[in-house]
Amino acid sequence: MAGQRVPDDYLAGYGEILAESCATGRRLTRDELESLRAGGERAAEAGFGLRALVRRQLAVAREIWPSLSSTEGDRVLTVVAQATDAFAEGHERAQGLAVRQEAAARREFIDDLLYGRSDLGRLAERAERFGLLLSRAHAVAVARGGKPVEDTDPATRQVESAVIGRFGERRILLTTKDGRLICIAPGDQDDVLAFFAKQAYAATDGDQVAIGRPHPGAGGVVHSYEEALNALDLAGRLKIREPVLRYADLLVYPVLTRDRQAMADLVHSTLGPLQAGRGGAGPLVDTLTVFFDSGCVAAEAARRLNLSVRAFTYRLERVHKLTGADPADPVHRYALQTAVIGARLLGWPDNDV
Repeated sequence: MAGQRVPDDYLAGYGEILAESCATGRRLTRDELESLRAGGERAAEAGFGLRALVRRQLAVAREIWPSLSSTEGDRVLTVVAQATDAFAEGHERAQGLAVRQEAAARREFIDDLLYGRSDLGRLAERAERFGLLLSRAHAVAVARGGKPVEDTDPATRQVESAVIGRFGERRILLTTKDGRLICIAPGDQDDVLAFFAKQAYAATDGDQVAIGRPHPGAGGVVHSYEEALNALDLAGRLKIREPVLRYADLLVYPVLTRDRQAMADLVHSTLGPLQAGRGGAGPLVDTLTVFFDSGCVAAEAARRLNLSVRAFTYRLERVHKLTGADPADPVHRYALQTAVIGARLLGWPDNDV
């Protein structure tokens, strides 16, 4: 509506105010200014742009100009300037309110979407307003930065500009939640999430970015979001340092801990004897962790722990002596490695399980 003429209803009384002020030489009164602000506010609410409003205001001034005396004509610009400020202030007031209302509606939608708190049919209707078609499968990426981020942070705007600049609208939704940067994209557009992960990691002095699997429907967004959060949690417990995590690549870990009691029993029976070692079980569990993470190459594991190969080999021998299981023996290795993964997931031996 910015190109349409603003109806005179929104400038009601302006011509009379202008003529009377020019005739007396006085400034506009508080009530007059407020009435003009109200007109600007109503024009904005009706969808008329500020330029169209000012254009119509100047047209009204031109219409009454010929009827003014030379003295009154000299005062027109002063009065018009006051009126323009009032119209603009009212217009901006309405625009600011609309922006705040839109932001509140968007935040409410994001909360409902990521927590599944709304009727799915109603949620799907609201989603179209924000560019999502929930009839399709979606995947969610969650970026955890060096510090919490919000919607107004420069990092958020930087990532959003980069993603939209690269892919256009493509029904992508970027937002923040609990201090993390989030991207929701159609499930068949993995390139969007991969690009988001790269940009978010750089812009937020990133810790890690996790990507959930694609799932259909409104509930699928929640599912993928929870998978991404679980991937971040698993990475923290397992000390996985990769900058980008995919939940699909970590599925083995939830499977291993699905029966928590069975995993706790395995940890205790397999690694429990390590508690008799000097310094407790912790150092020897760390030794096994690095050994397995190094592909069972003792020289590489020793380098990562800043130990000589001889000192590292001695630690493995201590594990063998205490547990009866030889880390170098493929038959024993599987049980030990599974128990070590369980210990990391359960926080043992720091936490009693």
